[in-house]
Amino acid sequence: MKILVINPGSTSTKMAVFEDETSVLVRNIVHTPDELSHFDDVIEQQDFRKQLVIDELRKADLPLDFDAVIGRGGLVKPLEGGVYEINDLMIQDTHSGIALHNHACNLGCLIAFEIASGIPGCRSFIADPGVVDELNDYARISGSPLMNRICIWHALNQRAIARRYAAEIGKEYEDLNLIICHMGGGISVAAHEKGRAVDANNALDGEGPFSPERAGSLPAADLIRLCFSGKYNEKQLLKRIAGKAGLNAHLGTNDVKEIIRRIEDYGDEHARLILDAMIYHVAKNIASESAVLCGNIDAILLTGGLARSEYVVSRLRKRIGFLAPIRCFPGEDEMEALALNALAVLRGKRKAKVYQ
Repeated sequence: MKILVINPGSTSTKMAVFEDETSVLVRNIVHTPDELSHFDDVIEQQDFRKQLVIDELRKADLPLDFDAVIGRGGLVKPLEGGVYEINDLMIQDTHSGIALHNHACNLGCLIAFEIASGIPGCRSFIADPGVVDELNDYARISGSPLMNRICIWHALNQRAIARRYAAEIGKEYEDLNLIICHMGGGISVAAHEKGRAVDANNALDGEGPFSPERAGSLPAADLIRLCFSGKYNEKQLLKRIAGKAGLNAHLGTNDVKEIIRRIEDYGDEHARLILDAMIYHVAKNIASESAVLCGNIDAILLTGGLARSEYVVSRLRKRIGFLAPIRCFPGEDEMEALALNALAVLRGKRKAKVYQ
């Protein structure tokens, strides 16, 4: 089976070609700020990014004869985890901005669907998008009946890591209770109870620990006062929640390696305070998920780019090591996870769900 994988991010488009479980091509197409400045909206980048993917396939002398194209899922309606066949309603909801988020991940299903539509017999999918919602009833309730809690999290990578860990210890994901923390530009923490993520934060724009680019939870009354202060418009304030927030707002960079250099080479105590505060809040959020699982935790799994940092991981271990065994899975398995999800459907081992 030949599978094309497409994973758009804010400044790059990752792509890969798999023949069954083996990757035969992996590319990370970087987009410069100047290239993207020509587009007023992320959705307008669809044709531009699609053509770059096709160009890479031509350079590698790989024909457009795939059995499936699978894209990173976008911010559509909340749904259960799994593989979804892309349909007209999903395309319509992506274009309409139903989730109110203008994020590059929305391009995944659009590009996958368009490429697959031009190939006879080719199917198009998404899998475990960031809006996977399996929250328990308690998790949905906030302190105001005007708004419920929602989750936007790294569902694809967290599930891939969970299954990888389960396989390593000879068990099934559905038999384990896990707390998983993905640490990248945004940080998501989820409690996985017997194969379902029953509690997770909105890692995109307003809940959980602050991160390299996100503000996380903020004092609500102060935020309301800021909204009415006249100092910022809506667009500027939203950037203060996601983008120009977190480490980026405090220290002028989202590069944790650079921040650690400031601390270790130049003795920058302000940088140490801010980075250690982020780690403190990550640990606190991980610990809070232990209450969701009533302390019955098989393991805590750390993943994402920051899981490569000994500075970050060692300090997290000190704060949460008493809860459960900790395992690190640095980076992310998103490309392989997408390919394997598509392959499972093509082989009849998993049924594609219907988006409705």
